Order: sequence, then structure tokens, then C-alpha cells
Amino acid sequence: MSRRGVGRACFVRAVTLSAAAVLLVSGCEGLGEEASSAGSGPAAPDGRAVSPLRNPDGTKPGLAPVTTDADKAAARKLIEELSTKGRGPQTGYDRDKFGYAWMDTADGVPLARNGCDTRNDLIRRDGQNLRFRTGSDCVVIAMTLDDPYTGTTIEWRKQKAAEVQIDHVVPLSYSWQMGSSRWSENKREQLANDALNLMPVEGRANSAKGDSGPASWLPPDKRIRCAYAVRFAQVAVKYELPVTEPDKRMMLRQCGG
Repeated sequence: MSRRGVGRACFVRAVTLSAAAVLLVSGCEGLGEEASSAGSGPAAPDGRAVSPLRNPDGTKPGLAPVTTDADKAAARKLIEELSTKGRGPQTGYDRDKFGYAWMDTADGVPLARNGCDTRNDLIRRDGQNLRFRTGSDCVVIAMTLDDPYTGTTIEWRKQKAAEVQIDHVVPLSYSWQMGSSRWSENKREQLANDALNLMPVEGRANSAKGDSGPASWLPPDKRIRCAYAVRFAQVAVKYELPVTEPDKRMMLRQCGG
């Protein structure tokens, strides 16, 4: 596949043209032709998912709920650090301006230049019961995923079209409208490939999110909404991105503010 073709891999089977356009705007990335998924009901906690407050670089798996009063206070303190501004125009946005997906050469982010592309790095981070392509210790062809957004377990295989997608927690289009349009290409590539900003999730939930901020979309599983707000804030703080005032208020509300 060409560089441009790989960069436009955000799709779900049988999408209409308009739905495909929504996915491209969102900055999400599908798992491609080698993947499929099916939900199998509520996921049983396996102890692997880590609270974002204890995973500041995003290299540990999952998105565990933020539950204690102390942790919720820490979450609110982090969110309070965020600056706010209005959402700017989308003029000039293009996924390719954040580099091709999924590049292993975005310097300055975890897991870069390890010989495995970002997408497979994330599958290996979050997936269980991994099966690899013959002769590879990188390309995963089957896995079990406890989806943090819906609380379901997804059995993913390559035989059918993908429904699992890699979500940019802070969508690339959102970042563009909040200031990344003025960044260097290298910094945009970092945001697009930073493990802190990436989460393998159920495709339908990610498609519903589009390029929304927290005021417009939150994960269906209410148990992890504060954790999601923390992760959104961690990315915004790291990249010095403002958020909208409604987004900030909603994030605080999810953590008891």
C-alpha cells in the first residue's frame, strides 16, 4: 500500500461515503484489512488496566477507573491546569500533515524506532492472547481486547473486516483547530504516534466520537469517564494544547468537580 493509502486507513466495513468522511476528520485509525472484532459482553477486570494517573507516559495497558477521593482530587488538579480557548476553523486540516500511519520514526515519543509500527505496538500493549504473523514478533493477527470505552471483550481476528480502531484520545482534527495547525511537522507526528494519545477501542464507539471533545462525547462505560478525562488532559498538558471551556467543565464534572 502507498504511504498515502496507509495514512487513510480509518474505515469500517460497509460505510457510506459520508461516514467515511467523518472518520477521516476524526483522526482515528482502523486496524486495516488484517483485522476483525466482535463484542462478547462485559469484560471481566483482569488487573492489567492501569489508571492514567499511574501511567503518565502511556506505555502501560488500558484505562482503569479513577475511584478514590484522593485520585479524583489529583485528576481535578491536573484538569485545572488546562488553558481554554474557542475552537478554531478546520481550514487546511489533512491527516497527512501528521505523518503517515503508523510511522515508527516519530522521534521523542515512547516506543519509537523499535522496529515495529505504532499500531502494532499498541495492540501488543493492550491486547491479550496475542498471535503473531508467522516469522514476525511485531505483526499481531489475533488478540483479545478488553475495550475500555464500552466495557466489552473483543475477540479480534484477521479473517473479517475491522471494527477495532486505534483512537486518538485528543483527535487530530481537534488539535488542528486548537493550535496544532501552527506546529512543526515533527511535533504533529509526535502527537499522532504518541502512546499517551492512542487507545485500541471498539470501532463503533470511536466512530461515534469523531473529532469531538469531552463536552460532546464521552465513553459509553461511565466507570472510566474520569480516567478518559485525565488522559485527555495529560495529552493536552504535554503538548501545550488548550481545550474549549465546555470541554474543561465536562472533564472536571466527570472527576467530581
